[in-house]
Amino acid sequence: FLLFALILEKSIQNVLIFPTEMGLSGNPLSIALASRPVLLALATGLFPGIFEETGRLVAFKTLLRKRTNRETSISYGIGHGGIEVIFVLGLTYFQFLSYAMMLNNGTFGTVVAQVAEKAPEKLSQVQSVIDSLTGFTFTSLLAAAVERVFAVLFHIGASILVFYACKDKKKFWLYPLAILLHTAMDFIAALAVFNVVDLSGPALTGSVAVFSTVVFASSYFLLYRKDTAINN
Repeated sequence: FLLFALILEKSIQNVLIFPTEMGLSGNPLSIALASRPVLLALATGLFPGIFEETGRLVAFKTLLRKRTNRETSISYGIGHGGIEVIFVLGLTYFQFLSYAMMLNNGTFGTVVAQVAEKAPEKLSQVQSVIDSLTGFTFTSLLAAAVERVFAVLFHIGASILVFYACKDKKKFWLYPLAILLHTAMDFIAALAVFNVVDLSGPALTGSVAVFSTVVFASSYFLLYRKDTAINN
């Protein structure tokens, strides 16, 4: 997860799709996608689909190649999803807490002044942080936590798919299927982020919940449970 999702995926995605966020100038691809939000959302979903599912494949083929018991797929999915929760929620809300403390003790204004003086082009990012903090509520935290629970459920389902793609050569098609499903889930979220579709917080969380539950249930009952029947 750390190598494929946080290093390879984010680095390549930022360079190709969001170069300005890394202080780079726009490239033909990023410029073309910027004016086509649907394609931008698709590209945004495709990167985690390819890199995270390939990461699972590599893990099952190398580090976990001797662990052929079906429980490995579940434990890997929980681990993958758990680490993602730490980075998505844990670090994000720790950052929010730090900013909130700065706002309360009056030091945030100093930071804004320094940004305005040394990097005025980043003032919009600072304003975005302020807007996020002022609009943050307990309901927002609860919705994010629920969404992450179902995201972990999806990762377990996807791990089952890739595990059996590695275990049985005849089922290798499950690996590209996992990529497509992962891309689809992130594509839905990206459509909302880029305002292509109007999905409120509860609607987006509900969409993720339904999608994740279907993926998990299908993987669990059609692959995991059947494997138990065969082994017994």
